[in-house]
Amino acid sequence: MSLWKRYQDHFIRYADMGISLDISRMKFPDDFMAKMEPLVKRAYVEMRDLEGGSIANPDEKRMVGHYWLRNAKLAPMPEMREEIVRDIADCKAFAGEVHAGKVAPERGGKFTHLLIVGIGGSALGPQLIADALVDSSTAPMITHFFDNTDPDGMARTLAGIGNDLSKTLTVVISKSGGTPETRNGMLVAKAAYEKAGLNFSKHAVAVTGVGSKMDNVAKSEGWLKRFPMTDWVGGRTSVMSTVGLVPMTLQGADIDALLSGAATMDEHTRGQDTSANAAMIMALMWHYVGGGKGAKDMVILPYKDRLVLLSKYLQQLVMESLGKELDLDGKKVNQGIAVYGNKGSTDQHAYVQQLREGVNNFFATFIEVRQAAPGPQVEVEPQTTSGDYLQGLLRGTRKALYENDRESMTVSLPVLNATTLGAVIALFERAVGYYASLVHINAYHQPGVEAGKKAAATFLQLFASVRDALAAAKSATADQIAAKLSGDPEEIYHCLTHLAANDSRAKVTLGNSPGEDLFDWSAGA
Repeated sequence: MSLWKRYQDHFIRYADMGISLDISRMKFPDDFMAKMEPLVKRAYVEMRDLEGGSIANPDEKRMVGHYWLRNAKLAPMPEMREEIVRDIADCKAFAGEVHAGKVAPERGGKFTHLLIVGIGGSALGPQLIADALVDSSTAPMITHFFDNTDPDGMARTLAGIGNDLSKTLTVVISKSGGTPETRNGMLVAKAAYEKAGLNFSKHAVAVTGVGSKMDNVAKSEGWLKRFPMTDWVGGRTSVMSTVGLVPMTLQGADIDALLSGAATMDEHTRGQDTSANAAMIMALMWHYVGGGKGAKDMVILPYKDRLVLLSKYLQQLVMESLGKELDLDGKKVNQGIAVYGNKGSTDQHAYVQQLREGVNNFFATFIEVRQAAPGPQVEVEPQTTSGDYLQGLLRGTRKALYENDRESMTVSLPVLNATTLGAVIALFERAVGYYASLVHINAYHQPGVEAGKKAAATFLQLFASVRDALAAAKSATADQIAAKLSGDPEEIYHCLTHLAANDSRAKVTLGNSPGEDLFDWSAGA
């Protein structure tokens, strides 16, 4: 079969959106689709049940309702439908008051800067939206992020805000209010406001669960506004909830278009005609290329600067959803698909050499935006623009990979705007859901993340004990502290080195090996 014929046979196009999926460069056998049909039928049933309100996250006895966020009529209960509609209206109304100066900074004027404090999905979604859709030259607010508990990173962000802190609105996003990274960021922000002689509560907004720790703090301190987060939307699929809509409206982005694009893609990918269902086809390609075990990595290559964060966003969506040790029957399966990437053509200079000629352990997903720029372009050669070069590099890389037995698929968008970005997010969300059904895992919990949080809490408890032990001993090695605490010498050594690097009272004298390093404590330092 010619490649042109294969392209036409394996091409899905949604004419109303101008969005298409091309899988012609995936070398699946002719009988693959037929063999997968029993699993596909099961996936359709499970998706129908999920959208109907079944308990899709049994660990927490929760429904999973991110599809309802862009079509409230699908929500199984009237109060849920009312909540979705109310939240959208509330986001718009609050942003309008901020932009008009009706909700104003403590010292008057208007809020001109926006600081978003969050982690994981509570930051990645807003970051993707800000980078893809918001132009700083026309946006009503300049956006900054605390998305980690790195003190140096937060200091750099605050330095970037500088004297405009008095005109900065801070939105803190955390479902529980107890997530350490977000809590730390909130406290650092609060300290910065106080150092500047400002009242943090007069500049703060909470996006959190009703009755959470943060909700109670925001209520008692009189923050400007509290937006609810629902327990039936997970962080990695929360960009179309208040998590994403609050920042979007404040930045002046078109949330109606984003929601509409996602809803339209949902309609296209809900149907059970697999040949016309781009999300199911995408999930099937993931299954084929990785043997149903995630044996190959997914490289995301968007050929658009504004989509540079898409690979990072999809990394969380795919890896947190699909990276599971156990299947739904409790059998150990160690499922998952590793995701990485950045953008074309920049990263062709970084790793395409290995993609074409190195270990064949991946498949590529090209993201094409057909309109290179909204206006006239400069000709860099006669009748040739930089956008023509970008298209040439995309097509050339796709061809070069295929010629060397490297497989790929291509998602094409007519333009990049809120509608098409919403559609792309929805496409990958449903593909993740379908793939999880195909391999019989739960895509909607994250036990590994919780394990990491518990381990971090254990380390902090140990760290406090090590600090106290060194203060009492005045001078000791890791082995000596470990003997006193009946602990692991290596873990205690890491506590001691962190202490020596960050507390002026602790010093280290290096020995011939880590076990001989001597740590000293000076209470008066």
